[in-house]
Amino acid sequence: MRGHVLIVEDDRSLRELLETSLGKAGFRVTAKAGGEEAFELVGRQDFNVVVTDLNMRGMNGLELCERISANEPHLPVIVITAFGSLDAAISAIRAGAYDFITKPFEIEALEITIDRAIRYRALQEEVRRLKVELAQTKPFHELIGESPLMRRVYEMIDAVAASDASVLITGETGTGKELVARAIHEASRRSAGAFVAINCASMPEALLDSELFGHTRGAFTDARAERAGLFVRSSGGTLFLDEIGDMPQVLQPKLLRALQERRVRPVGSDVEVPFDAHVIVATHRDLEAAVKDGHFREDLYFRINVIHIELPPLRSRGNDILLLAQYFIGQFASRLDKQVLRLSSPAAAKLLAYSWPGNVRELANSIERAVSLTRYEEITVEDFPERIRSYSHARLPLISDDPNELLPMEEVEKRYIRRVLEAVGGSKTAAAQILGLDRKTLYRKLERYEAEGEEPQAT
Repeated sequence: MRGHVLIVEDDRSLRELLETSLGKAGFRVTAKAGGEEAFELVGRQDFNVVVTDLNMRGMNGLELCERISANEPHLPVIVITAFGSLDAAISAIRAGAYDFITKPFEIEALEITIDRAIRYRALQEEVRRLKVELAQTKPFHELIGESPLMRRVYEMIDAVAASDASVLITGETGTGKELVARAIHEASRRSAGAFVAINCASMPEALLDSELFGHTRGAFTDARAERAGLFVRSSGGTLFLDEIGDMPQVLQPKLLRALQERRVRPVGSDVEVPFDAHVIVATHRDLEAAVKDGHFREDLYFRINVIHIELPPLRSRGNDILLLAQYFIGQFASRLDKQVLRLSSPAAAKLLAYSWPGNVRELANSIERAVSLTRYEEITVEDFPERIRSYSHARLPLISDDPNELLPMEEVEKRYIRRVLEAVGGSKTAAAQILGLDRKTLYRKLERYEAEGEEPQAT
């Protein structure tokens, strides 16, 4: 069944027509002739939507809508009005109606409106459920999410925490790789020690060398005193090397030796210094492709990839999107001292439809913007950035005789790659198999799209 619909119409012929037509369309239909008996029934039965005529004897559709809105605010009401009665339609919306439809109308148009109202109610219920669930759920080491993909990540974190083996965390930018590294540290026997993080892509080669391995006094112009590197300073704790795929090639042999020997040689010294840190690395890059291209050492890749944790892109995590959104609403509303409580159903639908190329980080930024801008307790679609408001899935207009609708081959390829990646949850391996490409070729195409500012979403 497509949903339970309550029809309220005092015109017998129209009531019977709607009851028969909607029943044949797959809806469960209950029909009543007056507003009073319909309202009594609303309190006793579970309906997905109410469809009521506006002009009826006794309690009219406007009064019925107001009473349902006051007592069953999550039950959508569709009001049928006479053609041209715009004022009446506006009054119905103000009374709490979900939508209105004017006479005469096609049954198919009413079906579409009913389906839309049912989806609206389902989203409302999901937002309320997730808000309750979030209040009852304790974050897993600051990680929010209940999807099967995230539960597998939590299982991996628990398993890895008991080991000192090197861990490689992969995933798109913004998926929370550092949060996972911190979760491993906090769950391990090293939790009392320091968690030291460094981004390997953010420093020049010489400075990164000194930061990681340390230096002696006079090793270079500004080395006025001896300084221990991060490997030594993180002893007893965890060293997190973010964006390891961007580490300069000249430093890769030195890192490999440090991981193998558990000792480092500071810049300017002939003496190696031992360290005792759990090393966790992360990257958004495809290291297998980088190895094949000669940009990353194969022996170092195997050394750091003892245990691999792959973080799923946000678009693959289903209702985790709404769970995270509600979490961020609470965080930013408190920080900004605003009374913002929840998402509207259309806003929730937009969040679920969007592809989230920036992942959790982009979602957090979008919610912060929405909380800052909204004037209501509920975030609406208009509070989101334009890219979210106007987003629609890529479509390939191949079946067309209009030259204006046809696309260049390169654009068709780009859009098709994007659709395949979305369909397989962002996995390059699966996408390459479907596309009939080797990973190296697919990787190069994605690199080109990124340079053009139009990178399809991928892991």
